Amino acid sequence: MNSGYFSRTSESSFIFNLLTYLDYVLFNLLSKILVVHRLRPFPRSFYERNPAQVARELLGKVLVHRSPEGTTSGKIVETEAYFGRGDPASRASRKRTKLNELMWWRGGLAFIYMVHAKWMFNVTAEREGTPGAVLIRALEPADGIELMKSRRGVEDKKLLTSGPGRLTQAMGITYDHHKLDLTRSRVLTVLDDTFTNFKIARSHRIGVSADLKQELRFFIRENPFVSK
Repeated sequence: MNSGYFSRTSESSFIFNLLTYLDYVLFNLLSKILVVHRLRPFPRSFYERNPAQVARELLGKVLVHRSPEGTTSGKIVETEAYFGRGDPASRASRKRTKLNELMWWRGGLAFIYMVHAKWMFNVTAEREGTPGAVLIRALEPADGIELMKSRRGVEDKKLLTSGPGRLTQAMGITYDHHKLDLTRSRVLTVLDDTFTNFKIARSHRIGVSADLKQELRFFIRENPFVSK
């Protein structure tokens, strides 16, 4: 029996398996690149609607922050809608001030404020002159997970972005991003992903002392990254 035959066969098998593996890796890499380039920011018309409708339709979309440290992103899995006067939980429930004036501006802007020493990231909704906003409460981490862990100081993936304060810390979102136009910004934006294979649930908003009868918290049912 020719031992060289087996040697050549073994070598050929190794090369075949290696090429198959490299083809698989390359395919997945190209798929991700194509997906990233396929996603586009929402036009302003998407945000210039009823905040409850915007909050619901933001579920499953991709929040992206491109920083000098690196890019982080995640799928939005939990939101809350806020209105103006008549909404006791809204920051615009009373008069217009320097702290809440952005809620009267055009839709699609980053509205950021601090609660209990944590930044809250919101997106303005409604047309200019009518106050409204959507609080992004939780993400399912996607890109830059190691950077998120470093910023948060935790290893558990489920603790990175499950909650509005955790989310901004993990994503590196601060008041420096206040007023950014999410329809145009390359730094901070929400991208349209057509993936809708999930069920939406709703409840009353979390941590508010007074609420409307309408359930204005929206979240992806059974998603492990929802805050509660």
